[in-house]
Amino acid sequence: MVQSMSMSTLATSRYCGVCGATCLRRQFGKIKETTIGFGESQFIWNDRRKSLSFATNVDIIKARCLRVQAGWLFKGGDKSSEANVERSENANEDILMFFFQLDLATRVQYALNVEQYEIAQQLREKLTEVESEVLRQQESRRGSASKSEAQDKAISILRLRADLQNAVQSENYDLAAKLRDDISKLEAESLTASLRAQAYENAQYAFRLGQKVNHKNFGYRGVICGMDPICCESTSWMETARVGKLTRGPDQPFYQVLVDVHTDPNLLVAYVPEESLVAPTEPDKDRFDHPYTSFLFYGMDAAGDFIPIKQLREKYNKPRHEVPYDPEDENSGESS
Repeated sequence: MVQSMSMSTLATSRYCGVCGATCLRRQFGKIKETTIGFGESQFIWNDRRKSLSFATNVDIIKARCLRVQAGWLFKGGDKSSEANVERSENANEDILMFFFQLDLATRVQYALNVEQYEIAQQLREKLTEVESEVLRQQESRRGSASKSEAQDKAISILRLRADLQNAVQSENYDLAAKLRDDISKLEAESLTASLRAQAYENAQYAFRLGQKVNHKNFGYRGVICGMDPICCESTSWMETARVGKLTRGPDQPFYQVLVDVHTDPNLLVAYVPEESLVAPTEPDKDRFDHPYTSFLFYGMDAAGDFIPIKQLREKYNKPRHEVPYDPEDENSGESS
């Protein structure tokens, strides 16, 4: 089961950003005030606040925040400040939405177990809203929107060509010239959308979920927790991150990377192009601290990489990774 974590802890963390917290609050509608006990915490719906809150023991929250807050006490150097150009609020929000989805599903099941069916129904309705939003974002990232856009433009081109033929037959040459320009513009846009959709469908990734990586330029350690076939960030973000100066540009896989707070305490979630990442030459079994690893991964495998939870693998349609069997590991264990 996914480990319990306070939403307020995540949403108000210094580096989670207002964007993530605001997005989560948008998912709640008006539900009558209800309280359910969940072990150490209580789950409260309040129609006056129109938001979800957790009444959790302060000591528990402090304990959960302690390791994260300790990480921010480290001070990064020049490379750390340069790495901030790859910080992504969109990636952070995507992860928080995923956590929110998991947490709601867990609470729905708990409400059913304790026979709180009315509350379970209310939670289920909220979960459905979140799942719809997550699905919409996933379809957009996987190129479904680009494919539909290309199809729509192709239909528009056919209509314009019919209008062009009619304009020529009626000797309305001014209209015909305008229609030719419109067709040329749509053809260029359609080609761009088709190439974008094709890039999504044929994407090949060099790294996998849970794999530990190093940044070639900034040197920090990270863990892959998400991936897109091409850069899905805004134009302004790409300009700030100087994506246009990359060797492979924006049309290469980009990864959501959790950054170890000990190697770069000023960066929580980075959105990194594939060409900027490299896998460690030797298995990295050193300690890795990040506030999100507890709900995205089961733990580390024998090679030192993290094992993604089933829901995370399903989100990206990725198979389970099996660590190759190494007899030396077994022999070393017996000798010790």
